[in-house]
Amino acid sequence: MTTTLITGANKGLGFETARRLVAAGHTVYIGSRDAERGHRAAEELGARMVQLDVTDDVSVEAAVKVIAAGGGLDVLVNNAGVQAEMSDGDVVVGAAELTAEVMRETFETNVFGTVRVLHAFLPLLRLSAAPVVVNVSSGTASLTRATTPGDPVHAYRGVAYPASKSAVNMITVKYAKAFPNMRINAVEPGYTATDLNGKAGTQTVEEGAEIIVRLAQVGPDGPTGGYFAKEGTLPW
Repeated sequence: MTTTLITGANKGLGFETARRLVAAGHTVYIGSRDAERGHRAAEELGARMVQLDVTDDVSVEAAVKVIAAGGGLDVLVNNAGVQAEMSDGDVVVGAAELTAEVMRETFETNVFGTVRVLHAFLPLLRLSAAPVVVNVSSGTASLTRATTPGDPVHAYRGVAYPASKSAVNMITVKYAKAFPNMRINAVEPGYTATDLNGKAGTQTVEEGAEIIVRLAQVGPDGPTGGYFAKEGTLPW
């Protein structure tokens, strides 16, 4: 049995990923900052719930103990994220408005939270016969696309969110090199209608979760250190 933890899984892409992986036979832990919402989501999906705030060391360490007691971990999906520069689907904090505080808030969850969770769960993952990590990134993280006129990413005005996801991409590459027995990849779900963008995305969570689910199920011979969308490999 494959045991999977998905952070930020009580709604949106995380919830849909959990639903699909439960259906695929995984034992899934719904990582949720809000315990009540997490319990409701887990009950609906037939999953387990663990209270998990990726910005809090104590919360993360407590979650490690719960999952270790439950038998260990094979797959980690770092899905929890914020997009503090957006409101109602519009970028309200572009380069002119960006402050260190907005950058700090964004990086605390998207970057430091990812590293905090990775670091805490590495001992459990290293005990797995086929450990997998999926870091949910974004197409806005691509420097190639951001510097290509005509590409939708080129037109995106925000700074903090793309910068945080570019950092996640580099973290993905470095961890994949450091742990060659693990399959560690970054994924771009696409512009999905979620709370992050005020439901302004152009695709459903079912469509967005596809690449997350696919990379969460790669075997020991699958790719690692890559950056993928459902259409294929993305340019860094």
